[in-house]
Amino acid sequence: MRPFRVRLTFILMALIGISMIGAGFTMAHLFKESHIAALEDNMSREINLLSGTMEFRDMSGSDAYNYYTRQAHSIAKLTHSRITFITKDGRVIGDSEKNPQLMDNHLGREEEIMAAKNGIGRAIRYSDTLNRNMLYVAKKVLSGNGGFDGYIRLSMGLDAVEEGLNRAWIIMAGGLVLLFIAAAFVSYRVAFSLTSPLEQITRVARRITDLDYDARVPLKRKDEIGQLANAINLMADSLQTQLRTIRDNENLLQSVLDNITGGILLVDAEGRIALLNKAAEKMLDVRADDMVGRSFRELKRHYELTRILEEGLSRREPVHEERNFYNSGERIVRLDGVPMTQDGTYQGMLFLLQEVTEIRRLERMRSEFVANVSHELKTPVAAVKGFAETLLGGGVKDEKTANSFLQIIYDENERLNRLIGDILELSKIESKRVHLEWSPVHLSSFFDSLLETMSKVAEKKSISLSAEVPEELFIEGDEDKLRQIFLNLLSNAINYTHEGGSVKVRAVNRQKKDGEETVIFTVTDTGMGIPRKDLPRIFERFYRVDKARSRSSGGTGLGLSIVKHLVELHRGAISVESDLGIGSTFILELPLLQDDVI
Repeated sequence: MRPFRVRLTFILMALIGISMIGAGFTMAHLFKESHIAALEDNMSREINLLSGTMEFRDMSGSDAYNYYTRQAHSIAKLTHSRITFITKDGRVIGDSEKNPQLMDNHLGREEEIMAAKNGIGRAIRYSDTLNRNMLYVAKKVLSGNGGFDGYIRLSMGLDAVEEGLNRAWIIMAGGLVLLFIAAAFVSYRVAFSLTSPLEQITRVARRITDLDYDARVPLKRKDEIGQLANAINLMADSLQTQLRTIRDNENLLQSVLDNITGGILLVDAEGRIALLNKAAEKMLDVRADDMVGRSFRELKRHYELTRILEEGLSRREPVHEERNFYNSGERIVRLDGVPMTQDGTYQGMLFLLQEVTEIRRLERMRSEFVANVSHELKTPVAAVKGFAETLLGGGVKDEKTANSFLQIIYDENERLNRLIGDILELSKIESKRVHLEWSPVHLSSFFDSLLETMSKVAEKKSISLSAEVPEELFIEGDEDKLRQIFLNLLSNAINYTHEGGSVKVRAVNRQKKDGEETVIFTVTDTGMGIPRKDLPRIFERFYRVDKARSRSSGGTGLGLSIVKHLVELHRGAISVESDLGIGSTFILELPLLQDDVI
């Protein structure tokens, strides 16, 4: 232990020496700063005295340089300092040591910049002229008669301050030698019984035992204690690296669990919920903080789920089920569970919950669509086939009857073409393959053209067509698609209006609360009306209120569905109001202007 005590003694002595040197530098700095501050205050007072007693003359006069230079020389003899008179724009007009006309502009000097901002400025820098450090103090001065507007600057050498510092250093050096002698004696006595390094190693070892892997022994030694400290530090480094890897993997796994769209539910062998990700929280309407560690049976609102979980845990076999959940509306959820094992030991069940509500809805819609298309196609095909077979069999001798059969075949073929065209159009719209061409549409001319197109059909039933549209109203949209929308609506209105009735179109410009301008269209008829129970489904594909009437009118059942999709492509909305026996009103709201991104 003797070499250890000797080294420790020298370390303590070095520490004391460093502390004394640091204290010496601090005291020297304070000594220097206090002296400089005193000089600055004196010089500032001298400038104040000068500004109050000196006779100032016009700085722009021809004699300004001579006058202020003479004043600088006389004042310098009294103050034992260099004095400089500087104009507001930085021009030197008087100096006690140099010809002012040969001096540089002083506007960029540190003391002038500070004086311009604060009224007084100070700076210390080395003077190449005098080869020594100088203290500069400048003050902004404005004479009462307006003759002088600029700065008066005093400068003084720091020789006296540096001489004082040298004397202080000599005194501190003597004191430092005496302190070193005392420190050597005290340090040796202290080192005799000091065991702080070993205590420090012990403390670090305990911190590592308490899982504080950031703890390190701050010793850089080559003896046995240093080797022990190094071994402990290496062990802590290894543990910390492994812990960081584990935490990174945990964070990655947690990120996957948080962002996966399916719900993850892990139930341990005792039936406690061990893991519940965000998707599962949302799906089951629970919080992981409340459920983790608790029995799965506490999911009381989900009886079907708890029953499946219980079966899976008891059988310890894979589970594949699909159930309806009724929180925040009806949901269809598929559950896939697999048993979890580790080293052959059963750990519980891992369940994946996937919401398939939308998938099942789309499958149902697809099945219904295929069934409806098959049914709709079957009717005209069967009619065409039947009448064609009758004609081909020669059973019709009467030319008038044969012509009527041929007309029926032609009409059914036309209906079949319309149906196929509407199906293809609806498919393009729903698959987002329709490209809209935006352009300004003059609504008055637009509806005049539409009513002219529909007028012959309306005249056959003595139905009056009218439009109430402001002459100055324009809208931005795809004119062909708008024509398709209103032709469908007008055609339906005419078809379902009794003879002698009326169909009216109105357009009104309105501004919403958020400032967006829209156009409200209404297509009103005096027809048979729509039952209230059918209103929510009126825009569904192949949905007909009066199936017999629809077929007789040649409708395909897809018109209003196409209208709804085209309106939505224009960022609009459509609704319907109707009273049986009175008539119906279709209401469209379309933006006056379309966004560029559409």
